[in-house]
Amino acid sequence: MIVAFSVTPLGVGEDVGEYVADAVRIVRESGLPHGTDAMFTSLEGEWEECMDVVRRAVAAVEARAPRVSLVLKADIRPGVVDGLTAKVATVDRYLDEG
Repeated sequence: MIVAFSVTPLGVGEDVGEYVADAVRIVRESGLPHGTDAMFTSLEGEWEECMDVVRRAVAAVEARAPRVSLVLKADIRPGVVDGLTAKVATVDRYLDEG
């Protein structure tokens, strides 16, 4: 499965990068395939693995912020591996052909 999520602290002001870094650190230390962009962090693994990482990422932000917003989207597709790179490679292939 692939999970794309964002964790946003609320009530801490406009600059939230330091708090978001706490969540991303959890993802990077998880050992699961992952990627981070300006809006979301994506990770790939089994349901229990992904949800544990998301839970811990939220807890890291929650430890320092009075309120936390979580946005999560999941692609649950048994048997698919390397979806984080394979999906992008498919789109790139179509772009190269056209």
